[in-house]
Amino acid sequence: MLILDGMPDRPVAGKTPLSVAKKPNLDKIAEIGINGIMDTISPGIRPGSDTSHLALLGFDPYKFYMGRGPIEAAGVGIDLKPGDIAFRANFATVVGHGTVFDKVVVDRRAGRIEQTEDLVNALNEIDLPIDFEVAKATGHRAVVVFRGNYSAELTETDPKVVGEKVKKCKPLGDSAKEIAEIINEFTQKAHEVLEKHSLNLEREKKGLPKANAILLRGAGVMKEIPSFKDKYGLKLAVVSATALIKGVGRILGGDAFTPQGATGNKKTNLESKFSASLDLLKKYDVVLLHIKAPDELGHDRDFEGKVEFIEKLDPHLSRILELDFSKNCVIVTSDHSTPVSVGEHTADPVVVSVVHEGVRVDDVKRFTEFDAPKGGLCRIKGMDLLNIALDLLNLSKKFGA
Repeated sequence: MLILDGMPDRPVAGKTPLSVAKKPNLDKIAEIGINGIMDTISPGIRPGSDTSHLALLGFDPYKFYMGRGPIEAAGVGIDLKPGDIAFRANFATVVGHGTVFDKVVVDRRAGRIEQTEDLVNALNEIDLPIDFEVAKATGHRAVVVFRGNYSAELTETDPKVVGEKVKKCKPLGDSAKEIAEIINEFTQKAHEVLEKHSLNLEREKKGLPKANAILLRGAGVMKEIPSFKDKYGLKLAVVSATALIKGVGRILGGDAFTPQGATGNKKTNLESKFSASLDLLKKYDVVLLHIKAPDELGHDRDFEGKVEFIEKLDPHLSRILELDFSKNCVIVTSDHSTPVSVGEHTADPVVVSVVHEGVRVDDVKRFTEFDAPKGGLCRIKGMDLLNIALDLLNLSKKFGA
C-alpha cells in the first residue's frame, strides 16, 4: 500500500498537480490496474491522517479512534499506561506581553523547526506536581504525556490558526479540573523555559522564528484495540518518517520502520524508503509505505512544489512495476486530499489504483482526479480497500453459505 499523503487536489484554473506533473510510472500503474475514487472515511467527512489510516487498514475509526495524542505517543515509542493522557504538540512562535495565554501565535510550526532535541530535554526538566514526559516527534512536532489516572475531557491549547492567542486548557467535566490546571501550569512554564533557551536566542539572532511555546491538541487515552494479526492473520509493517503513521501501525500490533534519510518532508530519501519497503515485503504480508511531503506542500499552498515532488517521486515507482503481480497486490492511493487552494484537509475523494494479475483492467490511462472516477472501482470507502486486495489475493473468507 503506497499512501501519498494529501496528494489529491482541487482544480486551480482547471488543473491539479497530478494532472500537470510528468509521471509516466504513476500513470502506468493506473493503466495496468483498476481505478476509482475513495472516501477514506465517508462522503463529506474531512479525514485526519490518523482516522484515515485506521480505515485504510480495515479498522473502523468511529469505533477505535482514541485521539491523536495516544497514537502519536505510540509512534515515538512511549509506553502509555491506563489513565495516562497523551497530547500531540507543536513547537510554535508567540509574540506579545504577559503570560503565554496573553500572547498571539504568529507561526504554529516555528518556521518548521526540526532540531528540537535540546528543547525537549529542557522541557522535561520542568517541575510539576505530577509525572510527565515530552518526546520529540517529526519536525516541529512533539508528544506530551501526563502520567496518572485522569480524564481526557479537555479542551486544547492550540488555537489552530495564526493571529489568535494561546488558549487555556479547560475541563469539560469535573473529573478533569485538576489536570486542566496542571496542563496550564506546564504551558506557562514551558514558555518561560523556551523563551530563554540558548537555541532560541541563537535563532532570534539569525532572524529565524523562535520555538518559544508548545501548543497541545488531540488529547486522548489508549483504547483496547485488536491487533492486525488477530483480525486478518497477516503480519503488518509500516514504513514512515511520521510518528503519527508509525503510531497507527504500532497500536495495531504491527512493526514500524523509519529508513535512513527519511524525513517526512520534501527532502526525504525516497530511494531509502522504497528499498526498505521492498525488502520488508519479503518478510511481511502487508507493507504500508507512507509518503508525507505532498500533504505538507498542500498545507503550504505550494502548487508548483507539489508538481515538482510528484515528478521527483515518479522514477522510484519503476521498482513497483517490476514486482510479480501474480503474487503481489499493489495499491496506490492517499489518506485524504490537501488542496493547495484550501491549505487544509478536505473531504474530496482520493484517487486509488489497484494492480494485481487478473484484475478487471479499465480504460483509465492516467493517475489523476479527473480520470480515476471513470474507472471500474467506481467510488468506494477506505474500509473497503483492504478487503478488495485480500479478495484478489484469494485470502478472503466467504460470507455466508
